[in-house]
Amino acid sequence: MLDDKSDLSREELLALLDVYARNWLAHDGSWFLAVEEKYGLEAAIEMDERSWERFSPAEARRIMRVFDIPEGGGLKALAKALRYRLYSQVNKQRLIWEDDGALRYEMIECRVQQTRRRKGLPDFPCKSVGIIEYTGFARTIDPRIRVQCLACPPDPVGDKFCSWRFTIDEAKEG
Repeated sequence: MLDDKSDLSREELLALLDVYARNWLAHDGSWFLAVEEKYGLEAAIEMDERSWERFSPAEARRIMRVFDIPEGGGLKALAKALRYRLYSQVNKQRLIWEDDGALRYEMIECRVQQTRRRKGLPDFPCKSVGIIEYTGFARTIDPRIRVQCLACPPDPVGDKFCSWRFTIDEAKEG
């Protein structure tokens, strides 16, 4: 059977996971470039925003179901779910618990931006897409979660590619 992967070793399965994640990212980038070439950057960003608006909650729901993450599980549930995103396989990331209980997420390596920089291109202005993406993902995990963008292109990003802060909206505590 073509789809039977039960004979693969652990190393082969990990390599396959990496191939799947990289292929997904390459497809996402190819799709974006095709839209940009035909309709321009503004239209491509708008379509990217609409795509992430749909994809992020779907990705969160699948992760929650497969890894038994309860809805309404707060920032701990979000921290667990972020580890299973497709991006976590292709980009180096870090989670930091702040003293006030907030969760900070930092993208240490971003394949999209690194590729653009290597080609001498400016950073992709992904902030508007990121706001939709991370908000949709986080609020699917727990509707009380609030998202704050700390830095994301076109903002100056410093030694990270982007950073986000997640908090619980106390007014919505049960």
